[in-house]
Amino acid sequence: MKLSTRLNSFLASARSAAGFTMIELLIVISILGILAVAVLSAINPVEQINRGRDTGSRSDAEQLLSAIDRFNAFQGYYPWVYNPTDDHTIDDGAGGPLQVTDAWFVGGAAATANDCSVLLRLGTGDAAATDACTGSLEVKESFTSRVTDTGANPLYIYNDGAQGSSTYVCFTPQSGAFVQEAETRCQDATGTGLPNDMAGIADEVCGGYATDPTLMMICLP
Repeated sequence: MKLSTRLNSFLASARSAAGFTMIELLIVISILGILAVAVLSAINPVEQINRGRDTGSRSDAEQLLSAIDRFNAFQGYYPWVYNPTDDHTIDDGAGGPLQVTDAWFVGGAAATANDCSVLLRLGTGDAAATDACTGSLEVKESFTSRVTDTGANPLYIYNDGAQGSSTYVCFTPQSGAFVQEAETRCQDATGTGLPNDMAGIADEVCGGYATDPTLMMICLP
């Protein structure tokens, strides 16, 4: 009788312990689920993806700008003109930055286009072009393919043509962090913080300050 009583008591304790363990597991799983949701909310996956894309755009802009500077240092003029005495201005024909896929030499704007784009002149060139289109091999063909892909974030080129002015390569930021960086440089919607040689594109670069991120640009250097 005593043995039976002790056995029943042991089984009851075991069942109680097993049930308590299951409850603990459920609690732990619930807590982990809550923490996972909290972490994902804090990380903001969309922001991280867009930040990665912006980082890629910045890298491409740096490579393009370096290629333009190397071409200019070696040739004595920019890849969108024929010789050092030509007007070095490059814009969209209305004073704004020109999308790199529309940049042709001479003159910058697509309206003056011939058969040689700036990217071709910086890359492999084109022997079949009507005008001389000798490549300088400053960029690889893989780079040209990447920045001209229909899914790529467009790059834009600008130079106001004045003596001593810098050439800028710009892109529209997609992440909050890069938009904030653009706004910090602009300081306001009129581009107070921009260098003097960017005054001509202040509206395009800073026009969306604190209102519309799609109207902001990051420009290098």
